[in-house]
Amino acid sequence: MNKQTEFEKMVQGESFNGIDLDLRLRREAARLACAKYNAHPSKGNLRHITRLFGSIGSVVIEPGFQCDYGSQIHLGERVFINFQCIFLDSAPIHIGDDVLFGPGVHIYTVDHPRDADLRASGECFARPITIGNRVWIGGGAKILPGIEIGDNAIIAANAVVTRHVAENERYFGPSL
Repeated sequence: MNKQTEFEKMVQGESFNGIDLDLRLRREAARLACAKYNAHPSKGNLRHITRLFGSIGSVVIEPGFQCDYGSQIHLGERVFINFQCIFLDSAPIHIGDDVLFGPGVHIYTVDHPRDADLRASGECFARPITIGNRVWIGGGAKILPGIEIGDNAIIAANAVVTRHVAENERYFGPSL
């Protein structure tokens, strides 16, 4: 019986060790691809990022984009990703058509154990994020692991999305 790699565990939705050498090298490769584009943004250099992606429609990505791996990012048609966006894709990120991201939006699929000893060991887990069609996510918003955002939803600038957002809903952040 072959032992699974940490990458295989990660893409299968199991707990994985985020400090594993192979995963660190994969993140470094994605970081270098993003750096090439961010240093000289052009349609030609956009290929450094988009070749990482699991699937891609038509997209505009402004400089400052960062991702962990890229391989679990799936973009629909007419997606606009503004400046300084970060997509941590330890689990799949599915983005529909006609989606707009304001500057500085962060998408986090990865999470860490609440137990300090497990956290120190490098253990991680991740949950997928799905964003429907015709969604607008305001600048500085943070989308937490496992979130689903329905079609036509609007996420307010600087909102921290802590729960699923229904179709056509306007989300301003958690209620106090």
